[in-house]
Amino acid sequence: MKIIEKITLIIYSNVILIMAVIASLLIFGWLDIDIVHSIVKSLLISDTSSKVILLINIIAILLSIRCIFFDPTSKQEQKDTHGIFLANDNGKIMISKETIENLVETVTKQYKMTNEVSSRVELDKDNNVNIFINLVVSSDAVIKDLSVDLQNKVKNKIKDTTDLDVKEVNIVIKKAIQEKQQAKIEKEEA
Repeated sequence: MKIIEKITLIIYSNVILIMAVIASLLIFGWLDIDIVHSIVKSLLISDTSSKVILLINIIAILLSIRCIFFDPTSKQEQKDTHGIFLANDNGKIMISKETIENLVETVTKQYKMTNEVSSRVELDKDNNVNIFINLVVSSDAVIKDLSVDLQNKVKNKIKDTTDLDVKEVNIVIKKAIQEKQQAKIEKEEA
């Protein structure tokens, strides 16, 4: 969300809150309607305050029109949620983030030392692919060797399959489980 949308949301939220509190106080009889009328009347009759209120109203109307009729999400945000567009002589192709995540999980599941796998793909402003992998590994795994090998294989698989260069493959080892736990998990999955 851009800064202008945040400010607009804060302003509208505060205006609605103040109006709701004043209306509630008037309904319960805790605030006299003549007091509210005299305050509003004095604000609108005064030359300076009426100009300030008019300026605020014009800004609020313009921001309302912008928020109602124009999509606040930028083209970059829309592109990031869908995937990466590639162009060739025959046309355009879009590779979704989900496709890349599936490729990562396919490569990761080839390792016997890995158990649970989850991945997330992010694209930076320059359309570079960054991959984040969460793993549960066997306690027998040599984590350093497994990680380096997995990073290289993931990069190569994505390059071979999609022709995309992967900037980073970040791996988080959530936990290491013993063989008994691993056998139990494999049995449950089967």
